[in-house]
Amino acid sequence: MLASLLAAGTALVPASVSAAPAVKPPLYKDASKPVFQRVDDLMRRMSLTDKIAQMMQAERNATTPASAAKLRLGSILSGGGSSPTPNTAESWADTYDAYQRAAVDTPLGIPTIYGVDAVHGNNNVYGSTVFPHNVGLGAAHDPALVQKIGRATAEEVSATGVDWDFAPCLCVVRDERWGRSYESFGEKPENAVSNATVINGLQGGSLNGPASVLATAKHFIGDGGTTGGVDQGNTQISEKELRAVHLPPFSEAIKRGVGSFMVSFNSWNGVKDHGNKYLITDLLKGELGFTGLVVSDWNGVDQIDGQPGFTPAEVTQSVNAGIDMFMVPSDYQKFMDYMKSEYQAGRIPMSRIDDANRRILTKKFELGLFERPMTDRSYLQTVGSREHRALARQAVRESQVLLKNDGALPLKKNGNRIFVAGKNANDMGNQAGGWTISWQGQSGPAIPGSTILDGIKASAGKSTKVAYDREADGIDQSYQAAVVVIGETPYAEGQGDRPNGLNLDPEDLATLAKVKATGVPTVAVLVSGRPLDVSKQLPWLNAFVASWLPGTAGEGVADVLFGDYKPTGKLAVSWPASATQEPVNAGDGKKPLFPYGFGLTYRK
Repeated sequence: MLASLLAAGTALVPASVSAAPAVKPPLYKDASKPVFQRVDDLMRRMSLTDKIAQMMQAERNATTPASAAKLRLGSILSGGGSSPTPNTAESWADTYDAYQRAAVDTPLGIPTIYGVDAVHGNNNVYGSTVFPHNVGLGAAHDPALVQKIGRATAEEVSATGVDWDFAPCLCVVRDERWGRSYESFGEKPENAVSNATVINGLQGGSLNGPASVLATAKHFIGDGGTTGGVDQGNTQISEKELRAVHLPPFSEAIKRGVGSFMVSFNSWNGVKDHGNKYLITDLLKGELGFTGLVVSDWNGVDQIDGQPGFTPAEVTQSVNAGIDMFMVPSDYQKFMDYMKSEYQAGRIPMSRIDDANRRILTKKFELGLFERPMTDRSYLQTVGSREHRALARQAVRESQVLLKNDGALPLKKNGNRIFVAGKNANDMGNQAGGWTISWQGQSGPAIPGSTILDGIKASAGKSTKVAYDREADGIDQSYQAAVVVIGETPYAEGQGDRPNGLNLDPEDLATLAKVKATGVPTVAVLVSGRPLDVSKQLPWLNAFVASWLPGTAGEGVADVLFGDYKPTGKLAVSWPASATQEPVNAGDGKKPLFPYGFGLTYRK
């Protein structure tokens, strides 16, 4: 008998010795338990330092995985242009996993949550599908399409491991001199309300589902209504107007289950939103019943007192105002020290710190980060996929707005001679705009894709000649049509403000003048993040198309120019009659060049 037991590998244990009981894992690690119980259990195990650290979001360039884990930081972000080398989806996934691996290796094993601004596709990653900016999607008036774009973006973001997207921007633009105008779906609240479907696309059916990314309703509140369109300026309006114009999209976001809100840089009647308890706690969390987490904008707390840097008083005011997580890119240790000392002085209550932690940890549990902290690399195949590029092309087609046409469009595919000119005809960077690879964006071959010139060449028949020169050198009367692609070069907030008006730049004016002198029928295509002043050029143009910032798929513009797709886009903003008419909005009594809702199509 003994020999048979030994042969079977059975251990012989003296009767007086009993096996040690299995150590029961803590409740918060039990995925079968309700989230609120897991959060409560985890918070009982956390120190004050742990809790304060959970409220910090640091920039990846300002902390290593090891240092972030040592401090127990709650979140990491990549700001605009902050990408690993090489800038590939695989490198992003490796970077994410390094931070996550270090985080879950800490005593409590609380995973980090990583945020990026994926505002028109996963625009930070080279090779991703770059969709039209919101200004174009607003003109498309197709919420179902916008939801599909959100889903595609979530897949490409998930491929990099990132689980938090600082999108969508639900601002209501009221003055296109503002440098973030292209992040708005339009000048009426219903534009952002209807396109809040992007939230459902980003988050999917549930936060713990496949390729679910935490969405962010931003910027709360009033950033599109600042006086003079000044970025981070003062929104001087009544509460009645704030609620009527700027609040509805955020109410809709809550109805759609958005997981987070980002506070806006602007002031409301002289008080910075980042320190406004009425807006964040009373209105958002109280009246609207928002239960998710509220994050600050980049160093937003610094601006509360109007002086550079943040003070203990600003820390206290912002925490007590209701912000849960603080985007403090590099000075997070100083912020933590201030918060701890302010708590110890009795100026920040533990109830506020606990509320913030409960909101943050709830989202981490709901996202399934405790069970699946690492990148799901099966989504790498979706980055820049054929399906997503086809969706981008559809979005470009639907966003084109035909504003004038005396018969020059659609272009004849066969037996034609077409001259293409303009600085935006063959420039992917200009076509994509800001928030593309880098924060402000850049001209030139910033991303792979098809330029508008590429699209025209691909769509033209074999018997049609397509010539191109950026400055229109070589054009003569032998050409039957000229397509001049004009507009803006990339910018983002701050640098994009246009306080002196919305005129075309000297290069555009010179190119248009050269084409006009030939008498060739001219189609102007405007690539821009907002309407520009074309009132002097419009009378002699044979056709005029607002193309906005189309992104990856320049073929979508060509689809409309050649009539493969009839233009269906309608203006979601009022087009100013002059560079000095702004602000101009529907119902304000001013007469724009083209009214809100205007858009032509082809007869056949």
